[in-house]
Amino acid sequence: MKTVLLESMDGISHVYLNRPERYNAMDKEMLTELENVLDQVEQNDDKVVILSGKGKAFSAGGDIGMMTDLASEKYYQEVMEKIEAIVLTLYSMPKIIISAIHGSAAGLGLSLALTADYVAAHQEAKLGMLFIGIGLAPDGGGHFWLRERIGTQRAKQFIWDRQQVWGTEAKTMGLVDVLAENEVTEQASQMAGQILDSPITSMLKTKMIYHDSKIEKLKYYLQRERQTQWELLKTKDHWEGVQAFQEKRQPVFKGE
Repeated sequence: MKTVLLESMDGISHVYLNRPERYNAMDKEMLTELENVLDQVEQNDDKVVILSGKGKAFSAGGDIGMMTDLASEKYYQEVMEKIEAIVLTLYSMPKIIISAIHGSAAGLGLSLALTADYVAAHQEAKLGMLFIGIGLAPDGGGHFWLRERIGTQRAKQFIWDRQQVWGTEAKTMGLVDVLAENEVTEQASQMAGQILDSPITSMLKTKMIYHDSKIEKLKYYLQRERQTQWELLKTKDHWEGVQAFQEKRQPVFKGE
């Protein structure tokens, strides 16, 4: 089964995360497929891209099953290269990106969603970084996206909080641009249609003025996240967090 699906219709590329049995948690195979799909999207003539997830969630983040494999530096570097390639492609792509969040968008899943120009979410969606729960820090540019949307001070506190926020609160915070009471993918499709009826070339010129000026800053954050995550993967707190998650109990962190 393909873990990422692509449909192109009426000038819109619909990219679906398709690992519903795992709440679209991303492993190396899925990241590879997503990278390849985005390469196809980058080359097609569609002007709008909608990112969404099949099943009950947008994405639960990185697959916890990868944690043992990530102890290998070669494997770790390969995974991080894929994550970085994905978010850089989305950020620099001269198309309007919309993410449509339902269910949970957590960890790397939230970082992916926040790459979008417009973030649409169901009012009962739940958003959280949650890396802190397994003794890690955000990756996928999470630090960059949060700083852009809610500012440094609030971003720090959101990263440090183990809780998820509902879509309604995320809208108040500035993490979400549009709330949907019903099907969020339908709301995203309506938005895409309105964008296609607009002078989209003008919109894209504005996007690229902003994004081109910040691409080096995003690369800085990605490099620091890669270095930081590798250091944190070796800590006792990280492995306590992973073990506690697998055993469905509260972790006991010791700052080690």
